[in-house]
Amino acid sequence: MSFRIFRRPVARDAVPATPPSAAGRQLKAATPGPPDAGRAPAERVALLWSNPLGRTAIRAAQVLLVLTLAGVAVFGLSQVSLAVLPLLIALILSSALWPLVRLARRVMSAMLAAWTVFLGSLVVIGGVGTGIVFAVRAEWPGLVDQAVQGFQQLQGMLADLPLEINQQQIDDGVNAVTDFLTSSQFGAGALTGLSAAGSFFTGLVLLLVILFFFLKDGDRIWAFFLSWIPASYEAKWRASGARTVETLGGYIRGTAIIALVDAAGIGIALWILQVPLALPLAVIVFITSFIPMVGATFAGIVATLVALVANGPVVALIVLGVVVLVNQLEGNFLQPVVMAHALNLHALVILLALTIGTVLAGLVGAVLSVPITAVGWAVVKIWTGRDTEALKAKTKH
Repeated sequence: MSFRIFRRPVARDAVPATPPSAAGRQLKAATPGPPDAGRAPAERVALLWSNPLGRTAIRAAQVLLVLTLAGVAVFGLSQVSLAVLPLLIALILSSALWPLVRLARRVMSAMLAAWTVFLGSLVVIGGVGTGIVFAVRAEWPGLVDQAVQGFQQLQGMLADLPLEINQQQIDDGVNAVTDFLTSSQFGAGALTGLSAAGSFFTGLVLLLVILFFFLKDGDRIWAFFLSWIPASYEAKWRASGARTVETLGGYIRGTAIIALVDAAGIGIALWILQVPLALPLAVIVFITSFIPMVGATFAGIVATLVALVANGPVVALIVLGVVVLVNQLEGNFLQPVVMAHALNLHALVILLALTIGTVLAGLVGAVLSVPITAVGWAVVKIWTGRDTEALKAKTKH
C-alpha cells in the first residue's frame, strides 16, 4: 500500500532550500543576541534571583518575614501581658539574687536557701516601704500648709504679670477641675483604675510565686530545657543562658549601686536644706534611677518643685544644682565603672530601646527594655562567634 497520497504537494515554481554557507553560519554566531537566549527556562528564572537586584529582593523578603513574625510574637505576648510581665520581672530579679542563693546553698538545702533569700528580700523592701509611709505621714500636714502658701504665692506672681489673668479666670479654672472630678467620665476612669489595681495585685502575686520557684529550682528548670536541645547546639544554648543570668544580674546590681549613690546624694542635700519629705524623695530618686537616662532627671525635677513650693526659689535653685551635679557624676564616672561589663551598649541604642519599650509597655517597658536589649546583644554575640570566652567557659564545665 502506498502512502504517496499523504505527501505534501510541492509547488512547481518553488526554489529548493539551500543549506547555509560557512560564512552565514559565522555571521549568525557573531550576531549578539539576548544573554539568556540559549538557556533553559529554569536557568533564566535562577538568573533573575542571582543578580544584585534579585539578591536584594530576597534579603528584603527575609527581613519582612522576620519583622512580621516578631510583630505577631509581640502582639501575642501583649495579649497575655498579665503572665508575661511577671515572668520577665521574676527572671531579672532572680538573676540578681542568684549569687546569694548559691552562697546560701553552701551551708543549707536548696529549699531553705530559696526561702531565706526570698523572705530576706521581702523584709528589706517592706522595711523601706514602711519607712516611706511613716515619713510621709509625719511631714504631710506641714507640706500641705506649705503647698497652700506656695499656691497663694503663685497666684500673686500671676497677678503681677503683664498678662490679664483675673480672679474670675482662676475661679473658672478651679470650677472646671471640680466639675471634671465629679463627672461620670472621671467615675468611669476611677473604675478603670480599680480594674488596673486588681490586675496589678494579681500580677504581683504571680510575680512572687514565679520568683520563689526561680530561686528554688532555676538551675533545674534550665537543665530540663537543655535536655531537649540537640547536642550540636547545646554549648551555645548553655553559654547563652549563663550570659543572660550574668548580664541581667550585673545590670540590676549595678543599677542599684548607681541608684543608691544618686538617692544618697540628693537625699542628703534635701535634708541639709531642710526640704520636707527628704526621705520619700530620696526613695523616689532610687526607684526612678532604674529607668536609664531619664529616671533620675525626672525625680530631680520633682524634688526641685517640692523645694520651690516649700522653701522658695533660692533653695530650689540649689537643689537643681545638686541634681545636675549628681547626674554628671553618674554619667561620667559611675556608669562607665560600674556598668562597663553589664551594659555594653551605645547611648543611642539605649535611647531607642527605651523609647520602643515605653511605647509598647509604658512604664514597665521603660524599665525592662534596656536589660532585655543588653541580653539580646549578648546572645547575638555568642551565636555569631563574637563572644568566644563564654563558649570556652561553658565548654570547660
